[in-house]
Amino acid sequence: MRQAATATDPEFTVVDSMLMRRVFYAFATLALLSVAISLGGKWFGHSIAMAGYTDDGTVRQIVIGNNIIAVPANAIRFAQARRDGIASRLDLYLRYPDMDGYSEAARDDFNHTGSAKKIIFLSFEPRMMSRDMSGRFAPIYSALIVQPGTAGPGGTTVYAFNEKSGYMNEVLVVGKRPGKDPFVARCLSGPNAGESLAPCERDIHVGDNLSLTYRFPKEFLGDWPALDAAIVAETTRLLKTGR
Repeated sequence: MRQAATATDPEFTVVDSMLMRRVFYAFATLALLSVAISLGGKWFGHSIAMAGYTDDGTVRQIVIGNNIIAVPANAIRFAQARRDGIASRLDLYLRYPDMDGYSEAARDDFNHTGSAKKIIFLSFEPRMMSRDMSGRFAPIYSALIVQPGTAGPGGTTVYAFNEKSGYMNEVLVVGKRPGKDPFVARCLSGPNAGESLAPCERDIHVGDNLSLTYRFPKEFLGDWPALDAAIVAETTRLLKTGR
């Protein structure tokens, strides 16, 4: 009789019920934590794999002066710049000759894991000089180089800078363009060139009082007319000037 009374005692029923609720809540909490850890791990792992890149193709509109640059987020180099609004400078990176931004398919090219270099770095900022690099050749660079130059890739002429130029460990690469100012780029020379992903740079005037500097691998010099034309065409596509 005592055993039967104990089994039906209300006090024991209450204890058992509270215990079961606690066990249920504990298991529910563990399940939620497991889901959160799983999702967080996937997100964190994805962030590590992206290494600062994004495959987001959302077009952002960045305003510099009287210019709007409409460019996909995956072509914008720095995460904090991947937003609409006013900026003093905009840095991009594009894969050449496709002229596209980061994607899963282009991951190896952006991570520079292959033997061929394919990434071009571009920077838009307010114009500081009245002449671009081509326009500076005759009045400025021609007085700073050592004549005669040597034959370079793609029919260019490569000039060393004189000691007073301030451009030590650099050379000037010049390509003739009939009826126009020459193609002009400065490139690193010696060991510095081999260590750089984009040792050559050139600036051109674009838009409304903007300067575009683009840096590129020296291997692209062999077909500099196509390179320069692709840069100009892509800039024209991205840039909207409100005059």
